[in-house]
Amino acid sequence: MKLLTVDTIEEARQKLLTCGIARHGLSFEKLETRQALGRILAADITAPENVPNFHRSTVDGYAVTSADTAGAGETLPVLLRLVGKVEMGKAAGLSLGRGECAYVPTGGMIPDGANAMVMVEHTEAFGDMAGGTAHGEIAVYHSVAVGSHVTRVGEDLVQGELLLRRGTKLRSQEIGALAAVGITQVPVYLPLRISIISSGDEIVDPTARPGPGEVRDINTPALEALAVESHYRVVGLQVIKDDERALEEAVREAMGKSDVVALSGGSSQGTKDLTYKVFSRVADPGVFTHGLAVKPGKPTILGYDKNTDTVLAGLPGHPVSALMVFRILFSWLARQLASMEEPRPIPAKITCNLASSPGRTCYQPVALRCDGGGYLAEPIFGKAGMISTLTKADGYIVIDLNKEGLKEGEPVQVFPWE
Repeated sequence: MKLLTVDTIEEARQKLLTCGIARHGLSFEKLETRQALGRILAADITAPENVPNFHRSTVDGYAVTSADTAGAGETLPVLLRLVGKVEMGKAAGLSLGRGECAYVPTGGMIPDGANAMVMVEHTEAFGDMAGGTAHGEIAVYHSVAVGSHVTRVGEDLVQGELLLRRGTKLRSQEIGALAAVGITQVPVYLPLRISIISSGDEIVDPTARPGPGEVRDINTPALEALAVESHYRVVGLQVIKDDERALEEAVREAMGKSDVVALSGGSSQGTKDLTYKVFSRVADPGVFTHGLAVKPGKPTILGYDKNTDTVLAGLPGHPVSALMVFRILFSWLARQLASMEEPRPIPAKITCNLASSPGRTCYQPVALRCDGGGYLAEPIFGKAGMISTLTKADGYIVIDLNKEGLKEGEPVQVFPWE
C-alpha cells in the first residue's frame, strides 16, 4: 500500500481540478428556452434589441407634455384638448402639440410630442370617447414631471447589454427575460454524470422494517437528492453488502458510464477498509487522497482513473459526514466547472462557546434566528450518524484548522444549504 498524506480541503479540491472532466470542461447542449428551467447557462447572453422598443405607458391615462400640467391642482385644473386614443398593440399614429393630450391604456405606445402620462384618476373628461374616437377636453388635477409613468425605450434592457452571465441558473425570471428579447434557444451545460453506491451489511431498504442491528438506507436517497440539487445527473444507484468482489464489480461497471462514482461506507481505516483496496485495483493512477483534515468526514478517499476519465469518491458511511463531504467537494466542483457563483454567506454571531479540533477544518451545522438587526447562529449538535442534525440546520459555519474554537458572540459566516 502506497503511503498517502491526509489532505486539507483546499489540497483535495486542487487535485480534483487536475483530473477527470475538470481538465477538458463540461459539454453543453442547446435547449428550447421554455425547457431550460433549472439548467445552467453555458455562455453569456446579450440583449439583441431594446426592451421596450417604444416609449410605453405604465398607467391608464392621458399622454401629455409635462410643461402643460404645471400648476395643476384640485382647485385649479388645467384643461387640455383631447385629440386621440391609442389602441393596444398598435402604433400611436398621432403627434401631440402644446395644449393637447391623448388617451393611452397601460402598456400602450406614447405618441410623439408627449413626455409624460397623467393617471386617469387625476383627470375628468368632458366630451365623447365612444366608438373608438376621442374628442373634447380633459381637466387635469395633478401636475406631472417629464417621464412620469412612462417606460422609455431601452429602460429595461439596452441592445448589446449583458443580459445573463455564463453560469447563471435559469429561474422563472431569467426565462421571462430571455422571452422579452426573443431568445427561444439557449446553450446549457450537460450535468455531470454520477453513480452512487452505498455499502454496508447492516443496510436495508427504506421500505423494510429493520431487524436487530440493521438500519434503513439513508445515504442512497440523500446523496441522490443532493447530487440532483448540485446539477448532477444520477445514472446509477446501488446498495451492496460489504463484499470486496461485489463492490469491485459495481465500481467497474459504474466507471464505464459516469464522470464521478461515489461509494459511501467502507472507507474507515480497519478491517472493513474496502474502498481503498477496490479503488486501488480498478483505477490508474488510483487513490490520491486517503483522508481529509476535516470534521466531520476524515475517512474520505479520492481517486482517479485515466482510462475511463472517472473521479472516484469514497465517502464516509455516516450520513452527516457523507452529505457534508459531498457538499464541500462535489457540489463545489460542479459549480466550479459551470462557472457558477459560490453561495453568499450570511453574517451572524455564534450563540455559545464552541470548541474545535485543531489540525482539522470543522464544518458545524447551525440554525439561524433573528436578533434585532442581525442574525444569531446556534450550533446544532449531534453525532455523525444522526440525520436529524441537518434537518434542523439552516446552514453551516467553517472553523479554520488552525483555530481552537469560537467564543460566544464571535462573528461567523453562515453558508446556507443551496
